Amino acid sequence: MISNSFEYHQVYTVAEAITLFQQLDQAGKSPVYYNGGTEIITMLRIHALYRETQAIINIKNIPECNVIDFHDDRLIIGGSITLANLEEREVFPLLSKNCSRIADHTSREKITIAGNICGSIPYKEAILPLLLTDATLIIASESGMKEVSLQKIFDKHIHLDHGAFIVQIAINQSYLHLKFVSKKITKIGRIGYPVLTVNGLRMEDKMRFAFSGLCAFPFRSYKVENILNNVDYNFEEKIDEVIKELPAPILHDTHGSSAYREFVLQYLLEESLAKLKGR
Repeated sequence: MISNSFEYHQVYTVAEAITLFQQLDQAGKSPVYYNGGTEIITMLRIHALYRETQAIINIKNIPECNVIDFHDDRLIIGGSITLANLEEREVFPLLSKNCSRIADHTSREKITIAGNICGSIPYKEAILPLLLTDATLIIASESGMKEVSLQKIFDKHIHLDHGAFIVQIAINQSYLHLKFVSKKITKIGRIGYPVLTVNGLRMEDKMRFAFSGLCAFPFRSYKVENILNNVDYNFEEKIDEVIKELPAPILHDTHGSSAYREFVLQYLLEESLAKLKGR
C-alpha cells in the first residue's frame, strides 16, 4: 500500500521535464524523475522515499528516451528503453545477456536501462557492459544537453547534477560484437541479486573486466585488468594480486559471505579467462 501523498506529472519533451523540475524544486516539493518506476514504487510502499518528496515527474514517454537506433557509427539507446526490450532486440549481445538475468521477466518489462544504472540498488548489473565499452551518456540539465563519458561521472554510482537526467546512452559500434563473457552466480535460481556477476570483453590481445556483487558497488578496475592481462603471472598469482587491488572490501551479506564470494571469483575468472583466450 502506498500512503504517501504526492503530485504526479506527465511530460512529453526534455525541455518540459527540465522546466517542470525547476519549478517544483523552487516550490520546495523536492521532485524526483520517474522512469521505469519499480524502485520508486517499492520505496513508496516501504515508506523509504525521501520524506520531502512531494512530486514525481514521469519522463518515460519522452521520444528521445525511447530510441534504439544506429547513428554516426554509434548505437543509441534511450534511457527509457526497458531491460526486456534490450534482451529481445539483441543489438548489443553482452548487454542483452546481462539484462536477461536481472529480476524476473515481468519486472524487466518495466525496469529501464537508465533506471537500473542510476538506481539505489547497489548491483546495477546493466552498467557493466557500458563500463567495458567506454559508453557516453547524453544528459539533460538546466544548462542544456551534453555528452559525458560514463567513466568520468561514475564512481560507485552515477553522479548527475541536481535536476539532470539521462536521455540516451551511446556506444561505439566497434564494441558491440567483440568476444565476451557474462557469468552470474546467485544464491538461489537463475535470476535475482548476484553473489557475483563478471563481464569480460576481449579487444585484440587485451581483456577488460567489470564486476557486480563483489564489492558494495559495481566497478571496472584498470589495475585488476592489468593483472589479469599480465602474462608473467600464473592464475593463482593473478587471483592473489587481484584481491589486493580490489577498490573496496569483498562484500559480506545475506546473499553470500566474503569467503564464498572470493571462491566464486576464482571460479568465474578462471572460466572467463579461458573463454576469452579461446581455449
